[in-house]
Amino acid sequence: MPKVLTATIILVLVAGVQTARAQQYGGHTPLPQTTSAPAMRNLAAQREIHERFRLGLDAVARQDWRAAIPEFQRIMAAQPAEPQHSTAAYDLGIAYAGLHRYDDAAGAFRDAISRDNEFLAAYANLVAVDIERRDLREARSFADRFVRLAPQSARALYSRGLLALQSGDLNVAVDDFGKLLEQNPSYAVAHYDLGLAHARLNQWTNAEREFSAAVTFAPSYARARFALATVLLREGRRDEARAALDATLRDAADPVLRNLAAALRNSI
Repeated sequence: MPKVLTATIILVLVAGVQTARAQQYGGHTPLPQTTSAPAMRNLAAQREIHERFRLGLDAVARQDWRAAIPEFQRIMAAQPAEPQHSTAAYDLGIAYAGLHRYDDAAGAFRDAISRDNEFLAAYANLVAVDIERRDLREARSFADRFVRLAPQSARALYSRGLLALQSGDLNVAVDDFGKLLEQNPSYAVAHYDLGLAHARLNQWTNAEREFSAAVTFAPSYARARFALATVLLREGRRDEARAALDATLRDAADPVLRNLAAALRNSI
């Protein structure tokens, strides 16, 4: 599950920033009303940066991560002013993450944050890749900074809640997912994750409520169906558990999940 969520975090954030950055850095720079050599050199440098942003972002849109990386590296080598430098570092991190080069991605996101301390998308993605790298100490540090910068941000709460769930800080996970659901009550994935936190705290009634909410808002959410089935079976509600497992087998695309559901279904 964490790998799927990480990919979702990255791709959603890419989609959210792509159009704006393409507009910001992809347009043509007008010719200056001067013939001075420094101005002309600056114009040439800016036009190259704009073109490399266009090429890099086009490659990201195609998920051609290998083509994107050198474009953003060359922008950074040119040492452009802000916000171009932090933007290139962020986009480089996205491309590295697309290739599962998580150490390199973390370095690029740190670079972006060092140049723009309020670059919220960079915080979110750094937390995500730190979870993949199992660097939970750094992930928690940046997740806390993210929440301080944007205490009402759904993405900040979700990032820290997911990290807390991964690291076993279950009360923080319950608190963050709960706050997120106050703002976004139909967010099925957050209901599922909150259910996991309650289950690990042996709060089975709360876990059943959250798993049920997840499948109410996302009826084909097979992983939530399976989790609900395990709680129902624990409570001795075999017929309901069997029905939930049948639905899991119908909807699950993941072969591992299908095998688990089939094995549990056959054991009832």
